[in-house]
Parts: sequence; structure tokens; C-alpha cells
Amino acid sequence: MAGNIEKRASWSGKWAFILAAAASAVGLGNMWRFPYLAAKYGGGTFLITYLVLVFTFGVSLLLLETALGRKTGQSAIGAFSSFGKKYTFIGVLASAVPFIITPYYCIIGGWVTKYAASYLGAGADALADGGGFFTSFITSNVESYVWMLVFMILVFVVVGLGVKGGIEKANLVMMPALIIMAIAIAIYTLTMPGAVDGALYYLTPDFSKFSPELVISALGQMFYSLSLAMGIMITYGSYMRKQDSLTSSVVRIGGFDIGVSFLAGLMIVPAAFVAMGSGEAVASNAGPSLMFITLPGVFADMEGMAAVIGFVFFLLVLFAALTSAISLTETLVSIVQDGLKCARAKALGIVIAFVVIVGAFINAGYNGLAFIEPLGAGTSLLDFADFFSNSVLMPIVALLTCIFVGWIIKPKTIVDEVRISAPFKAAGAWSIMIKYIAPVLVIIILVAYVAAQFGFFSM
Repeated sequence: MAGNIEKRASWSGKWAFILAAAASAVGLGNMWRFPYLAAKYGGGTFLITYLVLVFTFGVSLLLLETALGRKTGQSAIGAFSSFGKKYTFIGVLASAVPFIITPYYCIIGGWVTKYAASYLGAGADALADGGGFFTSFITSNVESYVWMLVFMILVFVVVGLGVKGGIEKANLVMMPALIIMAIAIAIYTLTMPGAVDGALYYLTPDFSKFSPELVISALGQMFYSLSLAMGIMITYGSYMRKQDSLTSSVVRIGGFDIGVSFLAGLMIVPAAFVAMGSGEAVASNAGPSLMFITLPGVFADMEGMAAVIGFVFFLLVLFAALTSAISLTETLVSIVQDGLKCARAKALGIVIAFVVIVGAFINAGYNGLAFIEPLGAGTSLLDFADFFSNSVLMPIVALLTCIFVGWIIKPKTIVDEVRISAPFKAAGAWSIMIKYIAPVLVIIILVAYVAAQFGFFSM
């Protein structure tokens, strides 16, 4: 019954929120997509562009979503509907994003967990076989499901322990550990012969590579990396205390995202540069192939340190995957709890059932349902879920959110919420960003990624 519902969870303080939001932002995209994009688009040129976009467009949308959550004290559906039932559909669309992403994200998390364990068991050479190990694993009818469930259990346990008892404590361990491991691997990588040339390629701006394509790619990476338009920041904002500064918090979240992305590039680009000989060769490998095929080959060449470096690297990636999956799952729990007006335990049970069932279905796209190729030859159910959620639904949600705040409830509604806890000197510039600039940028992202998927644009 509604009267028996426990009090809404809250963060223990501002830094608990910052760490949780930063942990959500730091995920697999930082580890396998950012280094590839930096290698492809002139190293330092991409870094500078990304930096500018994060602290303008990115931080503006982070502030909007977090303030909206804190003002309403609700997850996405409740946050929008609190301004009128006719706006509920925006919250529904925003909530659909994590419901699509979480199951397939846990599948990839299972891949990472398997690799971390395999470096302790099978050894580095077994994983560096040009892709055979990876292919046989993801197409298996049993093992791939087992490791998906192992990763899911880790996530469900943390979320089950609650916001303060689970998520805060887990992030307090995993985030510092992630950063320490990233720094250690980057330092070790730079001691390899030829790695300094790779680092210089990564850090030195090549302005001849600057192009509209670079800007669009940086926009897309930033958009997805900061957990925008997923309902996550609205949910996490709803747990914030009124006295905690929103402006300083979102700036620090952006800083964390850039810092970890930078370290990921410093780990991966020089190491891959040594193995492949050029930045162009590094740029030709992206996504899962870079993570699960190319890098194990790089680690195998490290001889005595191969197993150690491989294990530490995949443990680092596992932490990044866990922190993001935890935030996604917590968002689902909050959405279900708010929507059904039920206890948190019941909401978690519903979410667990959904994520496991849908995850198993999507994972079957690599074995029992491999004949389904929704985006053309060689594509899987996971590819379709990723494309629809990331490239279509998220930009639409962001566009609707900007229109909603910029033109319907007006920016002053959010500005007043921000000013409860801190001055907001950039309110005028922020309002212009939300009303005029951000909608245009989001439309560019949507058009570019859909066009790229169907071969009309090169990304």
C-alpha cells in the first residue's frame, strides 16, 4: 500500500552524488570508443574539441537533468508529469532508454568479466588468437549466458543494498581503484619501446584532421558518455539534498569523465601504436574488436607481464562497466518504484526479472537467434538495441527535454532550482544554450548517426 512505502533514498552528501554520477558517466564507451576516436581524429585535436563540448553543451544538459530531478524529487516519468499529464510521454521515452540499454550492457559486462577471469586461468596467450577465443565465447550456448548472469548478480547485489549502503560504498571503492589502475597501466605502457611516439601522436594536435565529422563524433561520444537523456541524471538528481550545489557538482562530473577518457587513451593508443605501427592502424580498430581482439594481442607481446597487465586492464574495465550498469539498474528500480508506488524490494525484483529475460533474448542473437540480422548482414539483436537506444531514442529525448525546459516551463524554472544552493552567474548563457544551441546540436547528432547507419554519411 502507498502508506507503507519507505522514504525516498538520498545521497549522504554532495560528493556522494558527484562520485555516483561520475561512475555512471565512466563506462565502456570511455574505454573502447574514446581512444579509437582520438586516434582517428588527430589526437590532441579531438581532445581539445571534446574538452570544449563537455564544458559547454555537456555540462548544460547535465545541469538541466539533475536540477529537474532535484526539483521534482521523481524519476523521469514523474518528473515530467509533475508539470502536466500531457508531458508524461517525454518521461516515458526517457525511461525506455535504460530499459533497452541495461540488458545488453550486462551482456557486454559478462564478456569483460570472462576476460578478466581468463587472464587468471587460461593465460594471456589463449586470449591472443586473433579473435577465435572471443568468437567461440560469445556464440556459445551456455558459457556466454553464465558470464552474463555473473555480471548481473554483481550489479543486483550492489543495487539491492540501497543507495547509501550499496551504490555509494561500491563507487567509493571502484572509482579510486579504477583511476589508480588506469594511471599504473598508462605509466607501464609508456615504458615500452616506441610507446612515446604513440603518446605524442595521441597528445599532439593535428589541426589538419579538424572537420565537421570530428565535431559530430566528439558530440556523439560526449552525449553518450555523460549518461544524458537516459533518465539516470534525473533519478540521481532526485536523491540530491537541496543544500548541495548543482553547478559545481556537474562541472566536477564533466571533469571526471574527461579525466578517465584521457587516461583510457593514454593506456590504449600508445600500446596499440607499438603493436600496429601507426595511428591510422589504431583508428581502424574500434569497439569490441579493439577491446577483445586487438588489445589481448598487444598484452601477449608484453611477455612476463602479459597476464598481469591483461588482468589488471580487464579488472579496470570491469569496474567501469559495473559502475555504469549499477546506475542504469538503479534508474530502472526508481522508475518502477515511482510508477507502481511500491516498495523498493518489489521494484528491484521486477527489474531483475526483466533484465535477465531480455538479456537472455538479446544474447541469443549470437547463437540461437543469430539468423536475425536486423540492420543487415553480420548485425545482431544487440547491434539493433544499441542503435535504436543510442542513435535514435536518446537524441529524440534530449531534443524534447530541451524544448520542454526552454520553451514550455521556461529556463527560469530550472534556474530558480539551481540558485537554491548556489549562485548561477551563467544563467543567461545556459538559457541560450538550452533554448537555441543544444536543440540544433542534438538534431545534428540524430541525423548524422542515422545517416551513418544506413551508409549516407561516414563516421
